[in-house]
Amino acid sequence: MNTELTTPVDDYFRSHLPNQDDTGGRKWLYPRATSGWYTRWRNVVAWMLLSALFVGPFLWIDGHPLFLFNILERRFIFFGVTFWPQDFYLVAIGLVTFVVFIALFTVVFGRVFCGWACPQTIFMEMVFRKIESLIEGDYKAKQRLDAGPWTTEKILKKTAKHGVFLLISFMISNTFLAYLIGRDQLLAIMVDNPANHLAGLIAILAFTGVFYAVFAYLREIVCTTICPYGRLQSVMLDKNSLIVAYDYIRGEPRGKKQRETAVRSPDLTVNGSPDLIDLANHASRPVLISNRVGGPDATPKGDCIDCKLCIHVCPTGIDIRNGTQMECINCTACMDVCDEVMTKVDRPLGLIRMDSQRGIDTRQPFRFTTRIVAYTGVLLALLSVLGFLLVSRPALDVTVLRAPGQLFQREANGHIANLYSVEVINKTYRVLPIRFRLNNPDAQLRFVQPLTQTRPGELFKTMFFIILPEKAIHQTNTPLTLDILSGDEVMDQIDTSFLGPE
Repeated sequence: MNTELTTPVDDYFRSHLPNQDDTGGRKWLYPRATSGWYTRWRNVVAWMLLSALFVGPFLWIDGHPLFLFNILERRFIFFGVTFWPQDFYLVAIGLVTFVVFIALFTVVFGRVFCGWACPQTIFMEMVFRKIESLIEGDYKAKQRLDAGPWTTEKILKKTAKHGVFLLISFMISNTFLAYLIGRDQLLAIMVDNPANHLAGLIAILAFTGVFYAVFAYLREIVCTTICPYGRLQSVMLDKNSLIVAYDYIRGEPRGKKQRETAVRSPDLTVNGSPDLIDLANHASRPVLISNRVGGPDATPKGDCIDCKLCIHVCPTGIDIRNGTQMECINCTACMDVCDEVMTKVDRPLGLIRMDSQRGIDTRQPFRFTTRIVAYTGVLLALLSVLGFLLVSRPALDVTVLRAPGQLFQREANGHIANLYSVEVINKTYRVLPIRFRLNNPDAQLRFVQPLTQTRPGELFKTMFFIILPEKAIHQTNTPLTLDILSGDEVMDQIDTSFLGPE
């Protein structure tokens, strides 16, 4: 979706990436730092998310982690709730719900997630970029440093910067490892001999290198080329989606402010413009007037003074005045800097603002469309289903399977036995007593290994025999119901079949 401006614009951006020079090589970007309302709130959100990321794997509640994504052991803990492979249906529904949420969020708010909550943007803009500015200076100082010769100052600054980048990348890698294996195991590895954990050490160093390459060299390429979400937004957005948009109706045609020899007066008019008076009888001095006010032969100008600050602050290097582009991550930096300029030239704020394409064209406020209502309905339905399944999820998950390769065994005293395997998962954080009961009074249970209780978060496997007198068997396939009890409460019921002689 591209904005059609009232005046022709340079369409060079349609065939070239913003970080690409005329020869096709990469043009290094030096975004200018911003301040303002949106920047302050982005900092607040970023530091909250960074704190949650680094603290998350080390938060424990009642002896268990708040978050754990142990892929090797296929055990996942999310907000203190443990999920096992048997809960895959919950994971599948959760992923579908997340995809619908992303679609709804994008339809309504565009790519705001990328600019405000994406780990790539937060680390790049709020951590690595700030460290770079602290060591090398502002954007102009960085340009001079990179363009200059390799002096002692440049070597020291570059060494210090990349050393800190590697250290932070190493910290990020260890944090992600803590999410995978848990706090205790990570601490044990850190104090143990590295030679005993070569595989883990190699993985940590590899991920450190990846993070370092992303934040030291790839940077905006991740957002403009690698990340698939930037491509997806092009098919998700419509004219009613809220995006960072340039108000071309107000802003065009662009032009610098003109100077007039005039002074403001509340009761006189010059050239049809109120509150302007000739300075013939006053001390002559130049004053700035609105772009829309000029001399008798001046061409009316829009509010955009073509200062290009919106380009200078953009972390992906685009010109937002060309309309919505895939590279825009809705970071709102251009909104802050444009508002500062509008304040200085005494024009209304919001020349670049969060608005929809339809809102820019028609000046109508945002409204809920049928598409948004439909997505919201589907999302609420999925959340309801997921919530019900989570609440009704049993504390014990029991799987009973017939032992492979066996039909039945004859025992002494005219009894027939069938062998079964059983897996029991305790999904709670307390010890649960467990016992099995058959609905057939003639049937007996005999466990290979006694099973009377399960420990918290434990996966226990064993085998047992179901034994029936041969005289009580009247068909080759006898249906049986197995009750699994914890105390006097029936936790689950499993239907199985008992094979016997014809």
